[in-house]
Amino acid sequence: MPKALNCLLSSWLLVLGGLFVSCGGSDVGSASVLRLGNGTEPETLDPHLMTGHPEFKVAWALFEGLTTLDPATLDVRPGVAESWEVSEDGLLYRFRLRPDARWSNGDPVTARDFVFAWKRMLTPGLAAPYADFLFPIDSAQAYNNGEIQDFGEVGVRAVEDLILEVRLIRPTPHFLFVQAMPFYFPVHEKSLLEFGAIDQRDTRWTRPGNLVSNGAFQLAERAPDRFLRVEKNPHYPGRDAVRLKGVEFYPIDSAQTEERAFRTGKLHQTNSLAPNKIDVYRRENPDLLRIHPLYGTYFYRFNTTRPPLDDARVRRALAMAIDRRDIVEHVTRGGQEPTGSFVPPGVGYTPADPIPRDIEEARGLLAEAGFPNGEGFPRLSLLYNTSESHRSVAEAVQFMWKTHLGVEIELMNQDWKVYLNTVAQLDYEIARGSWIGDYVDPQNFLEILASDSPHNRCGYSNAEYDSLIAQATRFRGREERYALLRRAEEILLADAPVAPIYTYASIFLQAPEVKGWGDNLMDYPSYRQAWIEESSQ
Repeated sequence: MPKALNCLLSSWLLVLGGLFVSCGGSDVGSASVLRLGNGTEPETLDPHLMTGHPEFKVAWALFEGLTTLDPATLDVRPGVAESWEVSEDGLLYRFRLRPDARWSNGDPVTARDFVFAWKRMLTPGLAAPYADFLFPIDSAQAYNNGEIQDFGEVGVRAVEDLILEVRLIRPTPHFLFVQAMPFYFPVHEKSLLEFGAIDQRDTRWTRPGNLVSNGAFQLAERAPDRFLRVEKNPHYPGRDAVRLKGVEFYPIDSAQTEERAFRTGKLHQTNSLAPNKIDVYRRENPDLLRIHPLYGTYFYRFNTTRPPLDDARVRRALAMAIDRRDIVEHVTRGGQEPTGSFVPPGVGYTPADPIPRDIEEARGLLAEAGFPNGEGFPRLSLLYNTSESHRSVAEAVQFMWKTHLGVEIELMNQDWKVYLNTVAQLDYEIARGSWIGDYVDPQNFLEILASDSPHNRCGYSNAEYDSLIAQATRFRGREERYALLRRAEEILLADAPVAPIYTYASIFLQAPEVKGWGDNLMDYPSYRQAWIEESSQ
């Protein structure tokens, strides 16, 4: 191992303990290696099992789908597919793959790789959490539900090595966009099956030396809970335009520790910034502070299967007692916008009228539900994943509910992986939630709370809501779709299985030597466009 990297790792162990040592200057490792805070340890490196942004950020370095996205505009760009054709009715897609597309072991990337990958995503035994994103494909849902066993009946086929044909059951305006998401990524069949069956989880396939990928970078080294390093893929067709030699991801869930690592030159870019540091950087180092809107909503989930949260009056009372503006102005303080609606504004969609802050009405609803002034209300728990910022918001809401409604709430925190499992199992009462758009469209937010959605982690069900979401999928025209979705959002906010709090802003620190990094609504990374200006090192 190079001496510089040895020094980096030694320093990193001390970083985790809150201490730093000098390594003979701020130059740590290669000047062409981008060092990023990742927020938390990735739950998995298997693109078909990923659910969160900490995993997506690594996947976008390792893999490439049929399309990619422009990191400045989020416009769809060619990826593995160099071109495509779409039928007039929007139901048939024909992709032509790049003849020079290669896996990191040198094997060609073919249409059969996508057929295998999508078969794997839809295989019932894998229980891929985002399998439903493939349901616009003809018979995909039936295969995933076990209603048919022959994958040949599903609407995807390799016409030739470099021709992939996909048949949909309904027009899907975002279909090209989501090809850039991990759940549509190809996987290398031979290497994956070497370590287990097509539907086997958590095999050695994703370990360094085993993982064969097709993105701009390949997995070089991983030390769980310490760092993950990717290096430039020598077989990537666009390798000559990629200026970074590698990227290192550091799972630091403490914003304070991450900021210290940045100040001492251990990171080029943080994942976030503690709210109490934002004004300091605005005042003293504005050139290091990056803030831009993010297409996402921060909210609290209510487990609608547990009393008294099975009563919409209770849920709405709790939601109405939250002072969202106070939270963004005095707690988060980073450009977030308070919201009582679930869908973020923008993209031509006008969100439904928000859940208002109305203490008197909230008290009245709680009294109607049998808890006047909070009397007799059980002591519930509010769960969040470990983070100073999540804790600060939770403490503020805890105080508001106690002060205005007489409701006592206990705060609980869990690390990322445990928290994800707890919420997925509905083993909570109230839990922090967030949704960052997988594509820039209101449907992506509203469909996750449909009764049959695997992302509906509230136990929420409303037949009229489900019907409106289903109807919206049948329209190609934006105006008709948006009208149905807005009506669905009105129902959602009346039922209040979630309490929206604010729309996100991406807030992070970035060293001045990082160049070519584009900000966008989805925090889609710029690994292929970015570089380190060595003269600044």
